[in-house]
Amino acid sequence: MLIRLMSAVISKIKKRSYKIDENITDLIMLRIILEKFLMLIRGIYHKILLKKSKGLLFVGKNVKIKCHRNIKLNGTTIIEEGVKIDALSRGGIEIGDNFSIGRNSIIECTGVIRELGEKLTIGKNVGIAANAFISVRGPVDIGDDTIFGPNVAIHAENHNFDNFSIPIRLQGSTRKGIKIGKNCWIGSGVIILDGVTIGDGCIIAAGAVVNRNISSNTIAGGIPAIVLKKRKR
Repeated sequence: MLIRLMSAVISKIKKRSYKIDENITDLIMLRIILEKFLMLIRGIYHKILLKKSKGLLFVGKNVKIKCHRNIKLNGTTIIEEGVKIDALSRGGIEIGDNFSIGRNSIIECTGVIRELGEKLTIGKNVGIAANAFISVRGPVDIGDDTIFGPNVAIHAENHNFDNFSIPIRLQGSTRKGIKIGKNCWIGSGVIILDGVTIGDGCIIAAGAVVNRNISSNTIAGGIPAIVLKKRKR
């Protein structure tokens, strides 16, 4: 009975059919409910500080958020334990409905205050697994329904290094930005570098380093990532 009830509640929150595995006992379900309730209480506190927030906000333990007023939530959001979000940037962070980010992930919009980062835009129904690192020096745009495996890294900046008479750290950087399309699957441990556009419907194999554009409906992998095959209907 409890499993069916919670399946109905989650389906309403997610705005799609959701069925909890029937092997979960009522006792375990009660523990999960308690955990989510505590996350919701933490979320109520953080919502007060945000620029704008729609839907429910669930926040895990040891979550650190800086510059709340630069964050706009457009729907239900889950921020798991240990996540760090620094929204100090020119454009802030805007997140679509039904977003989740896994444990110990980091979103860092600015590295040094002499040059603020740009903007992070995330569509609806996006899921980011544990230990992700998203560096928003240039603009980062993630489309609807895109999912990320654990340990993904996104770096929207490149350091200049052409001048041998000046240390690399003093030569400045380029910030072209990164765009990831809709309905993509970014595998575990993928690294995406500055200036890259990944089209809609792409699959990036685990461990790939993406340093060039990937056209829509492509499966890519390797270091550096190359096209492995095209997805066909």
